[in-house]
Amino acid sequence: MKKATFLAGLLTVLVASVLVVLESGKDSAIVNAASRIKVFSAEKGTYVMSDEVVKTKEEWKKILTPEQFHVLREKGTERAFTGKYATSHEHGIYRCAGCGLDLFRSEDKFESGTGWPSFTAPIAKENVKTEVDRSWFTTRTEVLCRRCGGHLGHVFNDGPKPTGLRYCMNSAALQFVATK
Repeated sequence: MKKATFLAGLLTVLVASVLVVLESGKDSAIVNAASRIKVFSAEKGTYVMSDEVVKTKEEWKKILTPEQFHVLREKGTERAFTGKYATSHEHGIYRCAGCGLDLFRSEDKFESGTGWPSFTAPIAKENVKTEVDRSWFTTRTEVLCRRCGGHLGHVFNDGPKPTGLRYCMNSAALQFVATK
């Protein structure tokens, strides 16, 4: 009986210790474990399984430009009419500048007059995620890369048909790949 009570107490302490470590974020191997997700691949023309991309702040700083880091990781916004894709009309795919996930097709891009590249829809709903953004004394819908969680921009309900949506993205968050 004493042995069972001792083991139960030890197990309780162990579980409590793991919870403390997880809550404090000190065990990055456990906290930063990547999940498998289903996303659409333009190259394959179908859905594929992919790992979420999880990196430390220092790892992101090594692979992103300062502007990309500010937009993708700090939820920054580039100045209107300064991004390289604001008026681009080439045929291709816009990918996440952080992890390379396919996000938008050029066929869904339109001139919104806002100074940022705007799209009527993502390449697939599974490739982006949205969250409520209550910054700047307003409520907006933030758009994030599904694979790395990078901030891409915001989506608004003032776009053209057929969706009526305007995915207003930062050029710094995107990487363009030309296609035929």
